[in-house]
Amino acid sequence: MLTGKTVVLGVTGSIAAYKMANLASMLIKLNCDVHVLMTKNATNFINPITFETLTRNKCIVDTFDREFEFDVKHISLAQKADVFMIAPASANIIGKMANGIADDMLSTTVLAAECPKIVSPAMNTHMFDNRIVQDNMKKLEDYGFIIIPPDSGVLACRDVGRGKLPSENVLLEYILKEIQCEKDLVGKKILVTAGPTRESIDPVRYITNHSTGKMGYAIAKMAMRRGADVTLVSGPADLEPPMFMEFVPIESAEDMFREVTKRSDSCDIIIKAAAVADFTPETVSDEKIKKKEVGMTIPLKRTKDILKYLGEHKKEGQLLCGFAMETSNLVENARKKLDSKNVDMIAGNSLRDTGAGFGTDTNKITLVTRDGLTELPLISKEEVANVILDKLIEML
Repeated sequence: MLTGKTVVLGVTGSIAAYKMANLASMLIKLNCDVHVLMTKNATNFINPITFETLTRNKCIVDTFDREFEFDVKHISLAQKADVFMIAPASANIIGKMANGIADDMLSTTVLAAECPKIVSPAMNTHMFDNRIVQDNMKKLEDYGFIIIPPDSGVLACRDVGRGKLPSENVLLEYILKEIQCEKDLVGKKILVTAGPTRESIDPVRYITNHSTGKMGYAIAKMAMRRGADVTLVSGPADLEPPMFMEFVPIESAEDMFREVTKRSDSCDIIIKAAAVADFTPETVSDEKIKKKEVGMTIPLKRTKDILKYLGEHKKEGQLLCGFAMETSNLVENARKKLDSKNVDMIAGNSLRDTGAGFGTDTNKITLVTRDGLTELPLISKEEVANVILDKLIEML
């Protein structure tokens, strides 16, 4: 995922420094080249050997360390880095960076780096809220640094408030957003629907389907990492809402219809990956229930066809992609859907294919357009998402 990418991690003196070992390990597993710079205070919380073992690169602490290949280390690392993350960032390093002070290896390298720089503050809540620290962070933002808001909770000093270093997963998401993908969707607004819908029968029961939302979430995430302005409208899914996008949770097909149509006119691309229930229970009067005129058979009515509505109201230049889950005649049914609903592409998959469909991390998709079809092998849903986005970009 990050083959050929270089990440430099700057670690300062904070009890949260231990999290950076896990982050370094996560990056290595993504085939990233990781280099770590530490302040001397940071070595009181975690040993440089830990990072050297994980990254197989020398962990630099001393500006005048003679045990390195002959190059100007702070310059060579600054030039090599695709992204520079300073985490945990103490009040001290924030003040240095904001005011151009370069008196150790970390602050010197930051000053020389021209890549995106991400700062994740971690400190006592009263220090974090201090006006001096806040002013320094505003300076950094003005200089183009990306600031990660700290989490709130019980701190190591037992104070309660803002100042905790976010989880390693959050830190990783910031890095992936910056360097995983080429930013070929900058300036494009993309609306994605995902997950199932629930149609209430009564206060206890509802009609739904087996959709987990994984495919739609993968599309939304990859579109965001490629620079798009993404809105994700999602039914009830047991997934963490992706970062860096507008997330709109819904329950019913009517909810989804309302939220999607409200936003559709402003979008360049709409991808309907949600598995919307086709039917919803009709409202039954209390009088009929009392008279026992309603038995075990529940009267149903059709829900609104969101994809068809979007096709009928598609604006000029807008692209619309739908999904088709089939058990037979996949291509034939996808082509019918392509024409009858006036969409630009159908991503079809068969429930008969092992490893594809609901609940898996992989998918096997056939992309059907008016110009032909593209059959994909069984690959991860993130890879499928990128192919779908590639095809749509070609059509823009």
